Amino acid sequence: MDDLISKIALLNEIGIALSAEKNNQRVLEIILDGAKKLTNSDGGTLYTLNEKDELVFEMVSTDSLNIHMGGTTGHAIDFPPLPLHVNGKKNLSMVVTSAVLNDNTINIHDAYDAEGFDFSGTRKFDETTGYRTQSLLTIPMKNHKAEIIGVLQLINSVSQDASTYKAMHVVDFSSQDQKLAESLASQAAVALTNKKLIDEQKALFEAFIKLIATAIDEKSPYTGGHCRRIPELTMMIADACDRDESGGLKDFTMTDKDRYELMIAGWLHDCGKVTTPEYVIDKSTKLETIYDRINTINERFEVLKRDAKIKLLEKQLLAKAPSDDSLYAQASDEYAKLIVQLNADKAFIAKANIGGEFMSPEMQQRVKTIAKYKICNAEGVTRNFLDDEEVKNLIIAKGTLTDEERLVINNHIVVTIKMLDQLPFPKHLENVPEYAGGHHERMDGKGYPKGLTREQMSWPARMMGIADIFEALSARDRPYKDGKKLTECLNILGKMCIDKHIDHEVFDVFVREKVYLQYAKKFLTADQIDEVEHSEIPGYLKPH
Repeated sequence: MDDLISKIALLNEIGIALSAEKNNQRVLEIILDGAKKLTNSDGGTLYTLNEKDELVFEMVSTDSLNIHMGGTTGHAIDFPPLPLHVNGKKNLSMVVTSAVLNDNTINIHDAYDAEGFDFSGTRKFDETTGYRTQSLLTIPMKNHKAEIIGVLQLINSVSQDASTYKAMHVVDFSSQDQKLAESLASQAAVALTNKKLIDEQKALFEAFIKLIATAIDEKSPYTGGHCRRIPELTMMIADACDRDESGGLKDFTMTDKDRYELMIAGWLHDCGKVTTPEYVIDKSTKLETIYDRINTINERFEVLKRDAKIKLLEKQLLAKAPSDDSLYAQASDEYAKLIVQLNADKAFIAKANIGGEFMSPEMQQRVKTIAKYKICNAEGVTRNFLDDEEVKNLIIAKGTLTDEERLVINNHIVVTIKMLDQLPFPKHLENVPEYAGGHHERMDGKGYPKGLTREQMSWPARMMGIADIFEALSARDRPYKDGKKLTECLNILGKMCIDKHIDHEVFDVFVREKVYLQYAKKFLTADQIDEVEHSEIPGYLKPH
């Protein structure tokens, strides 16, 4: 009775362990090791049933021979799967396949005396190793739907009176052992099924998230890959911060749960862009709408040249009548200068149409001056060369977006937070909205959409902010710029650190641990990876 009570207690312990374990390979080990302990077995094998109706070896263990394969042992199992059917017929010659096909437990006194089964392979193994396979207990593992998902086979129940395996006395598997092992097999099948369902749901969840990110990247050829690169860079920064033992990050640690949560937030950080109009996302030049209006403006320049040519010819005719050579020459000279000016203006407007990091007030004023040129349309109506909306776009100081269009872009983070707040995230993902929604905030509270200060932001949100900026600076697929070299990227980030735009301690780790280089080797071109001198980076805190 004491022995039975202790085994029932062990069965409960195994059940608890199965429920708590997250690693699939460890679950398999717990099942087999637990079954061996319950029945005092020397060896055992665990199989799972695959979609091809084959039993796949998952765990093989024989204590007396010190054989342990599969699971987390580091020793792979190279045995081929066992088919349930051969040439269209049931494979009943093997104990494990028979247990599945007939849906029953098979308890064998002695493998060498058993009838109806082919134990030639077992005998060959015994001859090679000096082992003696005797008692066998083979149990189909059925889940809560009564579906067989695998087989548990135990080998050689050892008498508890035997002190060592060298002198072990093999006995039959008792009816009590069989019931306990069947109970464990049932628990194990349910645990494996639940784990599989959880893993499948997790895989579906992750695939759906990546599908959204891919859709956003595909939506614009100019930000393709951004949503895929940010999770990787964010995790690189987080891992470096986790290793750091200095400053404010010395107490920062990341569990597997924390890492997974941040990774999911990285994939979802721009999910609100699904609502952002393509004409704003894809605005590669200042004058682009459905098409680039620079071509229309170029045509106007040609009209001005044509009008200038007409005026020249008119003046030349007037000069010719009285044979005024000086007036004739003056008209030609004025025309030539005007054409030079118009060509220069045309080239300037074309250049102004390309977004950049900065447009000087002098350049903006020149656009306004050109805008006041007069042009006559087909109806004979004279108007300014550029309308107000064209001028507004051409004098954009940075990038290609107007203030209104930038608000549309910026609104993606509001939509992101709104979308994520509506999702019923489980407890282990409850911080995803905060992490994903904070990458446009600033340490001084001047960011958006909530105007959070450094103290109001979590470490992961600050890390994602740096990741988002660095990726944007170094990306080669933006419509208004080429990917910057590492030195320039870090100098810009350093100035943003001084301006309290980004977190100084995360930036310190980012530089000191050379996270930028780790990322660059994977995602940047060779010409972007220049030599970085840390001492010249503004805002960088010197190593502790």
